[in-house]
Amino acid sequence: MKTETIAIHAGNKKDESSRAVIQPIILSTTFERGIEGDFPGGHIYSRSSNPNRESLENVLAKLEGGADAASFSSGNAAGMSVFQSLPPGTHIIAPDDMYHGLRNQLKNLFAGILTFDFIDVNDTEVLEQHIKPETGLIWIETPSNPLLKVTDIKKIVAIAKAKGIKVACDNTFATPICQQPLALGADLVMHSATKYFGGHSDLMGGALITSEKSDWWAKIRQVQEMGGAIPSPMDCYMLVRSIKTLPYRVKGHVHNAQLLAEFLEQHAGVERVMYPGLPSHPQHEVAKAQMLAFGGMLSFIVKGDEEYTRMVINKLRLFTRATSLGGVESLIEHRATVEGPDTKTPRNLLRVSVGLEHIDDLIADLDQALL
Repeated sequence: MKTETIAIHAGNKKDESSRAVIQPIILSTTFERGIEGDFPGGHIYSRSSNPNRESLENVLAKLEGGADAASFSSGNAAGMSVFQSLPPGTHIIAPDDMYHGLRNQLKNLFAGILTFDFIDVNDTEVLEQHIKPETGLIWIETPSNPLLKVTDIKKIVAIAKAKGIKVACDNTFATPICQQPLALGADLVMHSATKYFGGHSDLMGGALITSEKSDWWAKIRQVQEMGGAIPSPMDCYMLVRSIKTLPYRVKGHVHNAQLLAEFLEQHAGVERVMYPGLPSHPQHEVAKAQMLAFGGMLSFIVKGDEEYTRMVINKLRLFTRATSLGGVESLIEHRATVEGPDTKTPRNLLRVSVGLEHIDDLIADLDQALL
């Protein structure tokens, strides 16, 4: 089936008892045993599994072309389960601009348990220099947040596989509509489902999708079940509902982001635009080779200092000053402030989650703010 069809049908089951076209929300925390002590419905206790979560995980796995999926209460919980699944002493290589929430997890919660280096993973020489005998995971994020760097997934996988190292890819910015890391050789894909999967800025979730049901995946599943950082049946239901429109929403985001990036690149008040769909992007050719579309996120550097940049953002009328991304409304934020004192983000950079408003209105709003 094509992606649009998978998004609609892979997470939906008709209710056999009522013949309802949309499956019900199953709030029960426990499920009846059969006479023989088995569980004829396939579920025991809702922390372990639930019909709504099962439907969500099925559509997630199929969208990414994976063997299985595990859903979590947030993207951070999904990422943490990966780190928790690794043996103590494992060394992780991660990008120098890794999403700050996961970077801070490693630095603050896993210090003394795991070791890690944050490097420019796009520099092959630097990457190979940091590989150690105990390196067990290379974490990549492409496009990255907020610098929109693009990492050559096939190249990283080739280096990792030669050393027996696993590769996990944060695919949140791209979504499976724009990029399929498992098809490019990655072992694991991570998403903050709060973003484009949810798509309406009204629920939280996280997801992991695996290329195979390995011993490592069994450990991650164990962390999910025993740790209990799972989404509620209601959140699973809402995510399944939202995912049905994911392919069409993402097409709209991509359309608007491309046009907005092209406008900003020509604007006298803008120093540089970071968007993989622009030929000026340093990894544009890599993006063309591995991405199906270029995504709905962009960043740009204002010509001016931090004070002027804040003045620009405060003049905007349609763009909401807020964290997060992937909703139908356009959001903008001064990313360095969000990331804190150890940020590597330029102080005059603004990150934009391009929404589904009419592109003419978005361009007009930015134009008046940059004048």
